Amino acid sequence: MPFDIASGLHLPGQDHELARREERLADLGLDPHQGDAQFDEAARRLAEAAGTPYAMVNLITDQQYFVGLHTPDAPSDPTAEAAAPVGRIMSREHGYCPAVLERRKPLVLHDVYSAPRFSSNPVVDELGIRVYYGAPLIDHRSGTVLGTVCAVGPEPRTLDTSRDALEMIKQFRDQVLAQIYRRAGEPLP
Repeated sequence: MPFDIASGLHLPGQDHELARREERLADLGLDPHQGDAQFDEAARRLAEAAGTPYAMVNLITDQQYFVGLHTPDAPSDPTAEAAAPVGRIMSREHGYCPAVLERRKPLVLHDVYSAPRFSSNPVVDELGIRVYYGAPLIDHRSGTVLGTVCAVGPEPRTLDTSRDALEMIKQFRDQVLAQIYRRAGEPLP
């Protein structure tokens, strides 16, 4: 569903890029329904760099699918479900990645409470998330947003960390996109 950036809520309607996104994911050999050890490793590196307990490589179709996932209790087998409360699937009604999908730009929330439209998100209540760094995975060939890379955690950061966080999440976005294209045998942009 489309996401209203101003209110932080999904609006009724259709995701007009959904069919293109699903088609391009298939072209690239990406199965949003399967965890992937290489993307899990990318998520682990992102969590370490961000200093957060959670990080994801997120392909978004009807739901959010974490093909790359790092959690404090991450299973070693990428096909296994992570221990609750974070598994490999999340509703498009939860989290901040749907906003990144719609806005097509990175989003750095050093403290989600400082942005009222994001502070009432279910992940705040369920996981205690206070910091979010995310960037869209925009396919260079089709212009379609395939998903996101993100890092989240329970400890808010100071505003002066935002610029470094933005550069870091963009760097990981570029690394994940390069990994996707190499695996698909497509030239790097």
